[in-house]
Amino acid sequence: MPPNQTELPLLPKNTDAIQPKQTIETILIVNDNMRTNINGLVTMFDNIEYFAHRDGYRFVYLTPSEFPRFDCPGYPDIKLSLPFGFENKIQKIRPDYVHIATEGPLGLMTTIYCDRNNIRYNTGYHTKIPEYIQVMFGLPESIGYAYLRWFHRNSARVLTTSSTMVSELENRGFYNHIKPMTFGVDRTIFRSSLRRDDFKGCERPILLSVGRVSKEKGLDDFCQLDYPGTKIVVGDGAYRNELQQKYPNVVFTGFQRGKALAEYYANADCLVFPSRTDTFGVVIIEALAVGTPVAAYHVTGPKDILEQNVTGVMGEDLKLNVDACLKLDRNAVELASACWSWENCWNIFRRHLIKRDHKAISY
Repeated sequence: MPPNQTELPLLPKNTDAIQPKQTIETILIVNDNMRTNINGLVTMFDNIEYFAHRDGYRFVYLTPSEFPRFDCPGYPDIKLSLPFGFENKIQKIRPDYVHIATEGPLGLMTTIYCDRNNIRYNTGYHTKIPEYIQVMFGLPESIGYAYLRWFHRNSARVLTTSSTMVSELENRGFYNHIKPMTFGVDRTIFRSSLRRDDFKGCERPILLSVGRVSKEKGLDDFCQLDYPGTKIVVGDGAYRNELQQKYPNVVFTGFQRGKALAEYYANADCLVFPSRTDTFGVVIIEALAVGTPVAAYHVTGPKDILEQNVTGVMGEDLKLNVDACLKLDRNAVELASACWSWENCWNIFRRHLIKRDHKAISY
């Protein structure tokens, strides 16, 4: 079941109209993702920045765009930094708060710098890196988790994606203060009114998958579904060419943004989420916002979002899950999705900020 949240009013994204408090505090966001990457973490910061500015904070980002960088093996859209001059950059920023969003080279440099200079910080845990590395390179998960426990060891708060992930990390020996966050949807973009009977001439039912096209995402399970109609993969990545060759009857669109992406969601009859390794799945709540039910495995991510047989269906047989999803009430799906709010996400994020001088904020 989704968390108990209250639907909040839509607010414009034009920050020129905002009247922030007089004293502006700086939050340094350290992220090994480029801000042009398309993923849930980048989407989150893009959307909560409005609310941060409204409440008297500003985000300053430290990303690979600030440094020499190279492609991550197997993930050319992900850039690994060579953080030359790192200390000079962070000293010039002099943030009031430090949030380390990822565990890559920039995140690592920031933890080392902060630990050496007695600066408190919090961290984010959004990606099951050990599982990804195991799938891609065969490295045992135990090695990856040993690194992650060490990485987060001095974090004053570890923000992760759900209560399930909190339990998983605690069971793996993470002893910090681990707190669940939530995500949201921009309802000015993701609207059920975008649905139309004839969508790009596609035969129905239209089954949709959205996300990075990489091997650990379980996309073979989606592409292999023996189902009438049309299967569409929205997204791009290193695995796309291989998938296109293996499954010529599947439509691959590449990355889509904004209204174009929302139209795919709204016109799909079912979103299929075949991943077993995601910690959440922003694409799930984007689909729900337009009334599209979701078929998924009963794993971390879907089980923290979906209401079984109301907003989606989870189980080990994706085909049976799709069958059941096509019988669900799209209006009920859309109504149940109202709990997912970017303002609520920001409020949780702000509540767990840690002052660099060791004093936690209380609200």
